[in-house]
Amino acid sequence: MCLHHSIAKDPSSLANLKQVKNTHLHLDWTISFDQKNITGHVILDLHTLEDNVDKVILDSSYLAINRVTLNDQELQYTISDRHPSLGSALTIQLASPIATAGTQFQIKIEYATTEQCTAIQFLEPEQTVGKKHPYLFSQCQAIHARAFCPCQDSPAIKLTYSASVSSPLPVIMSALKTGDCPGANGLTTYKFEQRTSIPSYLIAIAAGNLVSREIGPRSSVWCEPEVVEQAAWEFDSTEDFIRTGEELLTPYEWGRYDLLVLPPSFPYGGMENPCLTFVTPTLLAGDKSAVDVVAHEIAHSWMGNLVTTQNWEHFWLNEGHTVFIERKITGRLHGEAERQFSAILGLKALKESVGLFGNDSPATVLKPDLSSGIDPDDYFSSVPYEKGFNLLYHIEKTVGGGDIFEPFLKSYVGKFAGQSITTDQWKDYLYEYFEKTHGQALVDKLNTIDWNTWIHGTGMPPVDPEFDTTLAKQCYDLADRWDKARDNTDLSGFSASDVETFSAGQKIVFLERLTDCAPLPHALIRKMDELYQLTSIRNADIRFRWHNLCVMTSYEPIYPQVVEFITEQGRMKFVRPLYRLLHEAKNGKQLAIDTFLNHKKFYHPIAATLIEKDIGLKQ
Repeated sequence: MCLHHSIAKDPSSLANLKQVKNTHLHLDWTISFDQKNITGHVILDLHTLEDNVDKVILDSSYLAINRVTLNDQELQYTISDRHPSLGSALTIQLASPIATAGTQFQIKIEYATTEQCTAIQFLEPEQTVGKKHPYLFSQCQAIHARAFCPCQDSPAIKLTYSASVSSPLPVIMSALKTGDCPGANGLTTYKFEQRTSIPSYLIAIAAGNLVSREIGPRSSVWCEPEVVEQAAWEFDSTEDFIRTGEELLTPYEWGRYDLLVLPPSFPYGGMENPCLTFVTPTLLAGDKSAVDVVAHEIAHSWMGNLVTTQNWEHFWLNEGHTVFIERKITGRLHGEAERQFSAILGLKALKESVGLFGNDSPATVLKPDLSSGIDPDDYFSSVPYEKGFNLLYHIEKTVGGGDIFEPFLKSYVGKFAGQSITTDQWKDYLYEYFEKTHGQALVDKLNTIDWNTWIHGTGMPPVDPEFDTTLAKQCYDLADRWDKARDNTDLSGFSASDVETFSAGQKIVFLERLTDCAPLPHALIRKMDELYQLTSIRNADIRFRWHNLCVMTSYEPIYPQVVEFITEQGRMKFVRPLYRLLHEAKNGKQLAIDTFLNHKKFYHPIAATLIEKDIGLKQ
């Protein structure tokens, strides 16, 4: 017999997902900051999906496997030659085939991580804020969980997990802490449980000189003590975001929503690890102008963490829906004009990604084909986020607005909570829901959408979203004035008052509009900085756009500030484009290469690999 299951082949996993399913894993780890590794074992609770299963194949990457047992009996195993993107298949031969589908069993694997591990980054004390203690953090999305634990590293597999971690420094994980116990050799053992099933990429750990502050009824902020007061102040509106998400969707079911502000080398804006969102310290702008990123990570509590992409080809289901809900939350809190303004910012980011890859590139397809073993990281861009958002925005307009579309989103979460799904399942349910609740008239409207071009076409979306430009128009007008002034010697028409009422977002749009124009003369760049004091602004998104604009014109006085910015933080959204631009700018190529080589160890391994490709040091 064959137990019914719906797991399709995952092009990014080497595991035998059709034959065996992992339902729970327990991690027993010891962290060594001296050896820069994690040692211990994992216990996998498995059950067979077919009759006569004779082996378990797991994903692994750069792991030192020491022993594999079932009921204390040693099992034979082999580690295959490394696939360039997907790691090495760990094939465990069972002593005898398991005859019946649905049979449960446990495998224990003793192992250690190695220095080539891509899932964890050990920081030297000097790479932290406090400069006194080492630090460790993980980043498993997309396919890096296999580098710190042999597992079925596919989002199709959702499991619960528990952990017992011994460390000389405090430990937190993407799970609820259930206790800690001091032990020998200065180690404390920390225990955790994640009782809601999650995909492997959401298993996360951090260890270091960590303290916390309560910032709401179910939220704390964690970080190094030097920044905890600033972080607690910056993120004190977190509960408003959670509550608004609950009003839009379903009750928040993860128990805690804590934030970890990471050291500067964290490569992303945020990572939605359940119970413990990881966020970049570049959000600590000092004026709360960057905290809406938290709305994005909170939206993931439903979109991605609860309803999950079945594999990385359907990643837009996670990110497109999350951006859509994020903007619904900010629209509820700050007004519809803010939602529209954010969408304009997003559309610009999408245009940049399409321009970088090329209009006909397969990387610009909403549901890309990864079947040839492409590393999902190579396709990481704003495409799944913003093209996905634009599709959902277009559907909302087509069916008649938020009052009609928002109930679908709530129903969608209720329908697929706890599951991993495909684009076809999402679309089938969209049709099923609207036919059932609104009848054929709404189905006819859905049929006007060019689904094939949206989902399988390259380049920009097939429809102009026609966002409301009320807040953007002032930015466009000011940018156009500067663009027209390129041949003028008289710049007396400009003054500091031009931008004094602009929000951080409006300053970003103003600068982005100018990057679409021909490079400005250096005299205009100098005057703009003199009037608007752009070089001194600490908001990372504004700094990034200002540096972009200057480096595009090879304005060399900004180069020292660019080098400072790309070496004080490692967020890929900022450092990768600036390295590329510096590499192409006049007198910038060698500076970019030297800067990277001098700071390579500062960056997260995922970021370092991609920067090397960006500036031609690696194919």
